[in-house]
Amino acid sequence: MSLRKIFVLAVVMLLTVGLIAGCGGGEQANTENGNQEEKVYIAGVDTSFVPFEYRDEDSGEYVGFDIDMLDEIANRAGFKYELSPMDFSALIPSLKTEKIDIAIAGMTITEERKLEVDFSIPYYDSGMLVMVSADNEDINSSEDLVGKVVGTKTGATSYNFVEGIEGVKENKPFPNITDAYMDLRQGGVEAVVHDAPNVLYYIQTNGEGAVKAVGNIEDGQQYGIGFPQGSELRDVVDAELQGMIDDGTYDQIYEKWFGSRPGA
Repeated sequence: MSLRKIFVLAVVMLLTVGLIAGCGGGEQANTENGNQEEKVYIAGVDTSFVPFEYRDEDSGEYVGFDIDMLDEIANRAGFKYELSPMDFSALIPSLKTEKIDIAIAGMTITEERKLEVDFSIPYYDSGMLVMVSADNEDINSSEDLVGKVVGTKTGATSYNFVEGIEGVKENKPFPNITDAYMDLRQGGVEAVVHDAPNVLYYIQTNGEGAVKAVGNIEDGQQYGIGFPQGSELRDVVDAELQGMIDDGTYDQIYEKWFGSRPGA
């Protein structure tokens, strides 16, 4: 056999082996794709927002109204998630950069935030409430905050609310609202303004008779679950959330954490 024929035969064999290997690789890739693990969504939470989400001291697990809501939604929709605790002020930036897929942390739906992220249908009606020391007789409503040092939460609507009160001596934001509550009890601030359910829960539990709420709930607002803009997950969550509202499951979770049905 001539050298030329030997060369041609060798090339043909190499090409044949290459094609077989290529086909085998494709089948392996398809097999691997078929066995890909289910996507796990990352849910950003602010675990200082009692009773919506916080770490249980006994079990070490994260619990709360928002956690139960997300558990039920995920079970109904058939998806998995992992919690990613962070400061409240980091939630929207994390959604915008898609570091997280969901933000559930008592986040108020505002027109300003809707320019940056998408929201679910509203799932909780809330508002602002003023808290002061139990022996404070000077502050009886938000109107009395003029000339006072007021604690709020960084990035929260309470900060914007106090900014809108003309004459406040200082609007002092804290990354963690429990730090604001402690500063109030230590005399660092004269009042704290925050979301009503969190204020009331603190007064009934860790407040230990040292603090009280004054005035009426103001600046009515609604909480929503946040998503990166254009997220397909929002429609899935909305459908399950509406189903929970319609069949009474939402009311049961609400009563578990707040002691009564919504509107009671």
